[in-house]
Amino acid sequence: AFGPIGKYFSEKALNELMKKCNITDGDSLFFICDKQKIAEKISGLSREKIARELKLIDENVFEFCWITDFPLYRYDEDLKKIDFSHNPFSMPNIKYEDFDKVDPLNILAKQYDLVCNGVEISSGAIRNHIPKLMYKVFSKVGYSKENVDKKFSGMIKALSYGAPPHGGMAPGIDRIVMLLANEENIREITLFPLTQNAQDLLMGAPLDASDEQLKDLNLKILKK
Repeated sequence: AFGPIGKYFSEKALNELMKKCNITDGDSLFFICDKQKIAEKISGLSREKIARELKLIDENVFEFCWITDFPLYRYDEDLKKIDFSHNPFSMPNIKYEDFDKVDPLNILAKQYDLVCNGVEISSGAIRNHIPKLMYKVFSKVGYSKENVDKKFSGMIKALSYGAPPHGGMAPGIDRIVMLLANEENIREITLFPLTQNAQDLLMGAPLDASDEQLKDLNLKILKK
C-alpha cells in the first residue's frame, strides 16, 4: 500500500479492503475525507480527470441519462438553516397532508435533468400549482404566508384560479452544440463570448454609466 494513509493499515485490513472494494494488484483506491457534498464533488472531478488522462472515455459515443428525484431542500452550512436546493417552485413528491410528517431534507422534488457525456443539456420540472402547498413548501425555509403573498403575488393569484398540473424543460442549445463540436469550453462555440471577468470585448461592456443615463433611469450610485 502506498500513500500517506497506507501505513495505517495492517495486512489483514488491506486484504479486507481489497475484498470489500473488489480490487486486485495494480488497482488504485482513493480516500477523500470532507463534508459529504465536498467529498462527492472532489470524487467526481478526480474520476473524470483520471479517465481523460488514461483515455478511458470513448469520445465517439454520446451517452445519455436522466437524473431525477432531486432533494427539494438542503442544509446551508454557512447560515445553519434549511434552504432550497434548486427550484423552489417545483412540485414536491409528497402530499400536502404528509408534509409535516417527514424530515424536510428527505423530501424529493419532481425535477429532472437530461445529461449527455456528463454535461447537463436540458433541465425541467413539474411545477407546484397548488397555492396551499406552495405556502407549506416556503414555510420550511422561514417564509410566512404574508412573505409569499408579497414576493409572488402574481403567481399565487394566478394559481388560485385553478391552474392545471403543468411542467416542461429547457434544452441548452449552446451545450448541445459544444458536445457536437467536441469542445470542452462553451465559449468556443459562443458567437460573442464574455471573458471570465464577464466583459464583452466586442462591445467594450460593461462601461460606467453617465450621470445623464442614471438620471433617466432614476438611479443613483452610492460608494461604500
